[in-house]
Amino acid sequence: MKTEELESLGKPYRIFAEFLEDDALRQFTDAMRLDCVVKGALMPDAHSGYTLPIGAVVAVDGIVFPSFVGYDIGCGMCALPTTFEAGEVKEKAKAIFDGIYKAVPVGFSHNQKNTDWDYSGLPRTAKMQEIFDKNGLRQIGSLGGGNHFAEVGADETGKVWVVIHSGSRGIGHAAASHYMRLASGDGKAREGHFGFDVNETNGIDYIADLGFCLELALENRREIMRRIESVIAANCAGFGDWDALINRNHNHAELKDGLWIHRKGATHAESGMMGVIPGNMRDGSFIVRGKGNADALWSSSHGAGRVLGRKEAQRTLNMEQFTQAMSGVVALVTAETLDESPFAYKSIYDIIESQVQYGMIEKVCHIRPIINIKG
Repeated sequence: MKTEELESLGKPYRIFAEFLEDDALRQFTDAMRLDCVVKGALMPDAHSGYTLPIGAVVAVDGIVFPSFVGYDIGCGMCALPTTFEAGEVKEKAKAIFDGIYKAVPVGFSHNQKNTDWDYSGLPRTAKMQEIFDKNGLRQIGSLGGGNHFAEVGADETGKVWVVIHSGSRGIGHAAASHYMRLASGDGKAREGHFGFDVNETNGIDYIADLGFCLELALENRREIMRRIESVIAANCAGFGDWDALINRNHNHAELKDGLWIHRKGATHAESGMMGVIPGNMRDGSFIVRGKGNADALWSSSHGAGRVLGRKEAQRTLNMEQFTQAMSGVVALVTAETLDESPFAYKSIYDIIESQVQYGMIEKVCHIRPIINIKG
């Protein structure tokens, strides 16, 4: 991994990834070349994406870059501890699995009617309202596809958790596309180093609508969580501890100490801040506590990171290994979800341990899945 050009820029940066493709390093270096980018970090799960690598964090002076946040604005994790008994959940797992798929639209599906959400007090532009009016309320409570998931699992003490990974759905994608078109200046939603001055109209508007999409993504995860809690409660005794809900998004930009911290596939991890880092369908998720590592720009990984792209995974992995790996988990184990096989990802155990060693996070608990829901 050649970092000579990065070194020659004279800007502070850290690469926490042990294995990194050349393309991801090139993308990171290209971003660090920009005069407005003053500091950067690559998380242990970093891999190539578009414009900026997935797992990259950059501190920017006076400019916001829609492409550095990405299309799924506010995509992130929620984890809810509950009082359900793990044994009873395992006993009723198939019924709960079927009930969740009935209650929560997945993939490209959304609800057939609006979900209630009072967003009247949230700042937003007229364009954001126009985008949301199309079917925004019908998308709240829908999971999406790809690596988005819902899980019911238990930690080392037997406590049952519900874990959600989802974002702002088509609304966030439409908003991001709109601002990428504006930023590129040619009417095309081009992925490149096109940004807005935060003190000018487009920058002010993007920041407002970014905030709206972050709230939308959180409400989407809350609604999914409410529905899953209801399904479990219809089969088992117990309830969710909503006062202890953890929410961390990993696609956003925030102002800190006068700089705009852009996180693209990276979890906010200030000192004492609770977070959720998922692994894969088999290995579940870790609840972690941030340690406020300044070299990591107060961030941690957002998952294990892929070692195989989706097409490569579909081409090279086999169903027999996938099926064996998922033994004991009630999940959608089919040819359609083969690209989400555990073998398509880096080891979540190695990723977590490296971050503990680097002083980015501390482990709180490990949630192993009983039920996994995919789009």
